[in-house]
Amino acid sequence: MPDSLLLPTLVSLLPVLGFVALLLFLDSYKLVPPGRVAALLAAGGAAAVATYPVNGWLLQHLAIDLASFSRYVAPWVEESLKGAIILALLRRQRIGFLVDAAVAGFAVGCGFALVENLYALWRMPGAGMGTWVVRGFGTAVMHGGATAALALVSLVLLERREGPTWRAALPGLAIAAALHSAFNHLSAQPQIAALAALVVVPALLLVAYHRGERALAQWLGRGFDADAELLALIQSGALPDSPAGRYLATLRQRFDGPVVADLLCYLRLFTELALRAKGLLLMRENGFDVPADEDTRAKFAELHYLEGSIGRAGLLALAPLLPMRRKDLRQLHLVDA
Repeated sequence: MPDSLLLPTLVSLLPVLGFVALLLFLDSYKLVPPGRVAALLAAGGAAAVATYPVNGWLLQHLAIDLASFSRYVAPWVEESLKGAIILALLRRQRIGFLVDAAVAGFAVGCGFALVENLYALWRMPGAGMGTWVVRGFGTAVMHGGATAALALVSLVLLERREGPTWRAALPGLAIAAALHSAFNHLSAQPQIAALAALVVVPALLLVAYHRGERALAQWLGRGFDADAELLALIQSGALPDSPAGRYLATLRQRFDGPVVADLLCYLRLFTELALRAKGLLLMRENGFDVPADEDTRAKFAELHYLEGSIGRAGLLALAPLLPMRRKDLRQLHLVDA
């Protein structure tokens, strides 16, 4: 790399990477490991590569000038491609908390911005330092913040109401595209655009972190007690006399005896793994990282086998006993990682 491009490269790339590192540092529960962040950066970069032919084709076939295209069309294209990655994570239960939604969204947007800025360095090697300051502190932060907003809004809506994941992601996509469009409207005043991104995005992420970590701590406390109580009932043999046991008894009228036995085994295994996941989060908060052992992996293998054995009808029947919200499903992936 020529010496003349070294400083522009650092200015355009390092600020947003430093922001990702800060988010990982602030994540006291270590919900998103560094390896996954690297994969999300790469996925965001791939989305950026995909936008060039799509935007080029649209610009060629739409009767619209470049300025209007960058304000009203490009934001929807780019946020949709980045949002597809977030949608895949949500569908696979890899995002369940506000904190990891913020980290994952910002990492995808950051990867997108890194490729975009590298392309700009190649196309405009003679641009002044002001251009790279704006791209590094403004455009890149905007990309990360817009995708983080998409992830946060989509997760909140999924928590509040049942329905297809893609439907919950649509409002988040609209917000991300609106933020992106607003930034592009200030292209004639790039310093103001960069300043706005530096004010709005950190504020958004700090609010998400504060609310997310507080909600996660409350959820851990409530969930730990409930899981421990249910597991104690199962292990002591007192489950049949409890409301959960009486509910299981009613399932004998709908399922064969072996299936009811599998339902009970699934309930026990799910509860044991949920307790381990909550304990793992608490240990991470205090600086300890305990990897999954062979016993945990064996329990996961048995859990997956039982899911196939009891089928979708059985899982739906257990829904009143298991808090099958996105947080509780996400926690299983924490100990299966």
